[in-house]
Amino acid sequence: MSAPAAAPRVGDRRTAWRTTLERLRAPIRHAPFTLGFLAVLWIVGAVTGTIASGPRPHRMERIGVGLPALAGGRWWTPASSLLWCPGLGGYLSATALVLLLVVPSERRLGVARTAGTLLGGQILGTLLGVGAVWLGSLAGEQWLDSLTGELTVTPTVGALAAGAALSYRLTALWRRRMRLGVTAFALVMALYVGHLQGIMRLGGAVAGLAGGALLYRRRGPLRLRHSSHTEARVLVALVVAASAIGPMVAILYKDAYGPLNSFGDLYVSVQPTAGEVADSCAVSARLCHAVHAVRNFYHSPATVLAVLVPALLLVLAEGLRRGLRLAWALAMLAQLAWMALFAWWLHDFLASPADYITAPAEHTGYLQALAEQMLLPFLVLLLLLVTRARFPLLLPRSALRGLLLVVGGALLLSCAAFLGIGYAVRGEYDPAATLPRLAAGLVSEFLPPAFLGYFADWPVPVGGTAQALYHYCGLLFWAVTLVALLVTFRRPRLHTDADAAVRARQLLVCHGGPNLSYLTTWDGNYYWSDPAGRAAVAYRVIATVALTTGDPFGAPDARPPAVAGFARYCDERGWTPCFYSVTAQTRARAEELGWRSVQVAEEAVVPLPDLAFTGKKWQDVRTALNKARKEGIEAQWWSFPEAPVALTDQVRSISEEWVADKGLPEMGFTLGGLDELDDPAVRCLIAVDAEGTVHGITSWMPVYQAGRPAGWTLDFMRRRSDGFRGVMEFLIASAALGFKEEGARFLSLSGAPLARTATERPPAALQRMLDQAGRMLEPVYGFRSLLNFKAKFQPEYHPLYMTYPDPAALPAITRAIGKAYLPHMTAGQWVRLMRQFSA
Repeated sequence: MSAPAAAPRVGDRRTAWRTTLERLRAPIRHAPFTLGFLAVLWIVGAVTGTIASGPRPHRMERIGVGLPALAGGRWWTPASSLLWCPGLGGYLSATALVLLLVVPSERRLGVARTAGTLLGGQILGTLLGVGAVWLGSLAGEQWLDSLTGELTVTPTVGALAAGAALSYRLTALWRRRMRLGVTAFALVMALYVGHLQGIMRLGGAVAGLAGGALLYRRRGPLRLRHSSHTEARVLVALVVAASAIGPMVAILYKDAYGPLNSFGDLYVSVQPTAGEVADSCAVSARLCHAVHAVRNFYHSPATVLAVLVPALLLVLAEGLRRGLRLAWALAMLAQLAWMALFAWWLHDFLASPADYITAPAEHTGYLQALAEQMLLPFLVLLLLLVTRARFPLLLPRSALRGLLLVVGGALLLSCAAFLGIGYAVRGEYDPAATLPRLAAGLVSEFLPPAFLGYFADWPVPVGGTAQALYHYCGLLFWAVTLVALLVTFRRPRLHTDADAAVRARQLLVCHGGPNLSYLTTWDGNYYWSDPAGRAAVAYRVIATVALTTGDPFGAPDARPPAVAGFARYCDERGWTPCFYSVTAQTRARAEELGWRSVQVAEEAVVPLPDLAFTGKKWQDVRTALNKARKEGIEAQWWSFPEAPVALTDQVRSISEEWVADKGLPEMGFTLGGLDELDDPAVRCLIAVDAEGTVHGITSWMPVYQAGRPAGWTLDFMRRRSDGFRGVMEFLIASAALGFKEEGARFLSLSGAPLARTATERPPAALQRMLDQAGRMLEPVYGFRSLLNFKAKFQPEYHPLYMTYPDPAALPAITRAIGKAYLPHMTAGQWVRLMRQFSA
């Protein structure tokens, strides 16, 4: 194994891309059933002449499925619809969907189960879809009633069923993503496009989920599995993205008429038709100029503003994926604005329905359409409210100021150009523009064309310069705004106390701190520093307890006085200070102040200068190194933000499976997760075999002294459940050898909470209680097993303490520590944890 370098890299990136491409192609080559089915699908289409435009009416009556077919006794149509598509576009999209879903199903479920799921899901899904149409028709639902006479063919119903059933055999990470993807796709096609195919696809997804659940129950009890903090953000972001993509998908279909597409032209503005232009020109010259101005809008680069609403939601989804509070707030405002728009329409319709409908019979239908349009933003709004705690990250003030400066500058420039240049060419408007008229129409520059008739009495541009202002002023503003938001959202490290975090990191790098001091750079911390700015304390306030993340850090001579300084700072604010997971030096200084202390963890430190894996005590480590070499497993150094997707995606999947198997949420505070890997200063050592499969990962945090790392601390450890057994021994040993070659003095294997080695000194009552808590939590989190595992590396043990001023505050401190480690624990998980304590 090569030693770590300043900029970790392994191999050639072109080789990595070729490896990734080969991994994508390999499953297709080894899926004979899927390839055979697709061959039959295209051969049948070619023989029957249906590839170009789908089955002709006389053939559709015999093979197509729908309410008329089943009512007419054509019982075979749920199965026969599997072998045809409605046209060339249908054949291409069905082929893509089958490759995406049925190929992995064949590899995971086997040929027999995949074939059964494909056919059974096709039959059951089409029956569920036809049943939904029939029930909706009986209930008087206009959309479903309009589908009662349709017939259709498509194999995608069975493909979605296969994908939904497959989800039960995937890892926790991809299980949720597969289910969300299949369900979201089916809902978008049903509720936005609204064709009979979409209803049946939704039925296929439901059938696949139900069938997979039945198979899953046979292997064990079905229980809800917890998702990690990071994955919860991803899932919320996917929901918001799906709400944006739905209207964009619907415009690809000329005859989309799903219930959520009733006002689809507000999401995605559409070009006026020739008939609408003729009707407008028949009314007045000004209206004719207006409709031609909008029509010309679609023949310019500004046409991208037609998808402004979904584009904004997609950008906000990226911010949600990264846990940003600003993205959460803007997404909330977007959904509230959308609901307010339809609420205003509802009020206006009830006040004067004749302005919207021409026949009283349409009254109920219009009300129903408005209610349906409000449902989606309401559900997304509810989801955002429920998951608010998942998005705590704040932008640094400097970044926020920069964002406001860029967006504000673009707004001022656009407004100034529209008013100034517009007034200079005021004769190019109909009627001639004045400054008040231009100011009144300023809002028209920043709205998609579909909104002009509702919110802007805009000056109609006739001349070339006026039309250029209409096209490009709004485009300039929104292009700058969306790009600025996206760039800001993609910053790699954001913190709850972002500006103080920047200063604290500079102090840490310059002067250093104890072995676990890099934990102070993690999100969730606030920072106190002494008046001279030479020492700092990272802390978080929970209820009235100020809980520190380790020792003070900074200049060595300034650290001991920082204990008393931070205590005074807390006393001024009515907080109870508690120094948590600190070394003996901080404990001694706190006891000088009259504080109490108790051991809460034990750090294992491996000296590196004389390290050699010789002798019987290193047998397990040598065995792991030799076995890894024989099996072709390599230890690769990477910076996680720069690592290939083929590696990072596997790491996320392994981590998500680990979290799901615990049944309790991933712990935080002094225990890092995936979020903490997204730091260029953290180095990841990944065990990868010759086929590119990740077997395990460790991450290493620097321990700074005089501006450079003098040692490294282990943080993140995950291994594949079915991977190489000795992967952790292999990775830690490989890291130790590499860091030794670099000149590092020590390797910290970090601390194991609620675990310690035996001592001759009898423990006090509080210590006995913590030891008992550690024993009870052992089956869930395995801290004692972790400490025993670290003993394989013959470390030196350094106790870590919790020190506090008042024993009467212990109940509040205990609650604060529990909340710090498990901030997102649900009520059900608390019950499960309490059962563990009472077992």
